Amino acid sequence: MNSFSTASNIDSNSLVQKTVYPILFSIAFAHLLNDLLQAVIPAAYPILKENFNLSFTQIGLITLAYQLAASILQPIVGLYTDKRPKPFSQIFGMLFTMSGIVLLSYAANFSMIILAVVLVGIGSSIFHPEASRISFLASGGKRGLAQSIFQLGGNAGTAIGPLLVALIVVPNTQYYIIWFVVVAMIGLMVLSRIAFWYQSHLSLRANKKAVIDLPNLSQTKIILSVVILMVLIFSKFFYMASMSSYFTFYLMDKFHLSVQDAQFHLVLFLASCAIGTLIGGPLGDKFGRKYVIWFSVLGAAPFTLLLPYVDLFWTGILSVIIGTIISSAFPAILVFAQELLPKKLGMVSGLFYGFAFGMGGLGSALLGNLADHTSIDYVYHLCAYLPLIGIIAFFLPNLKKKKAIS
Repeated sequence: MNSFSTASNIDSNSLVQKTVYPILFSIAFAHLLNDLLQAVIPAAYPILKENFNLSFTQIGLITLAYQLAASILQPIVGLYTDKRPKPFSQIFGMLFTMSGIVLLSYAANFSMIILAVVLVGIGSSIFHPEASRISFLASGGKRGLAQSIFQLGGNAGTAIGPLLVALIVVPNTQYYIIWFVVVAMIGLMVLSRIAFWYQSHLSLRANKKAVIDLPNLSQTKIILSVVILMVLIFSKFFYMASMSSYFTFYLMDKFHLSVQDAQFHLVLFLASCAIGTLIGGPLGDKFGRKYVIWFSVLGAAPFTLLLPYVDLFWTGILSVIIGTIISSAFPAILVFAQELLPKKLGMVSGLFYGFAFGMGGLGSALLGNLADHTSIDYVYHLCAYLPLIGIIAFFLPNLKKKKAIS
């Protein structure tokens, strides 16, 4: 853990002003571990569906319960920690997640599954606002890059989770989910070290006047911009819900793949999401976040419209293209929102993560119900049109900034 000792030796001026890469990579690794544990839930759906004879509607409700627990609490956690930062709060979040994983491994009925995923959701709601703030504070002004590194960790975890479930849990039984407690233990160690850096960073900032870049926009335009960004979040995460929760079932139904083969295709899609996330932030820094947001949502539309009509080979190719394009949006959207409201970083991060989780959960529940009443194939025909909503990014302002002292 030399990177942490390096971070602690950086002088106070560097801590406040320069990009602190050891912390950026550490919080990204913590994000990887956190989201890996979250990804265990949807990756376990085929096993849970078979064990408990669940309908697609019930699977959607599991996702909804998890996402609501995460989404409702995140803005509240963010708003609270804007006023009273809690460097060690993420440790408590990881403990909630770990308890949910333990309960999921021993769940004997649908109610226990719901309780388990709610605990994981609470853990996520505590982790994301403060982790996103740490990424912002350690960015040294390279906010798009910092957010991409942070998001890359999350996307990598989301991709690795199903792969580990396919290798460890699927060939055995539901009880093998308990092995993911090891991941949570590693997370606790990493988050403990980050917390000490965050605590020292806060004390340094308290003794130093920080210059904040405020957007040169009226309050009405700021509110309108936030609404547009949230509509784009709806478009992106509703479509992502169709992929993360039901892509394996789609492949199994249409192409008669085994659970393991379908999950490896899901891993490819999720890996492409990680690539998209990595490039989205730096492209936003270089070319402007508005244009990256516009391209990343609307640009996926031709490929999502083709997806329901192609064979297995092209389904794999198109899913990778879709994942890469559509996932480049979130770092740019989040940093754009943070720059609209730079004095409320925790609240903004919590609001957007919360809304993203909420839309993912609602989308999963509604699409699961739709699949029960129609077919899984019909769901993909319908969701193909969602990225077309990206055209409203045209109405986002080009941000010009003015300085303010906090």
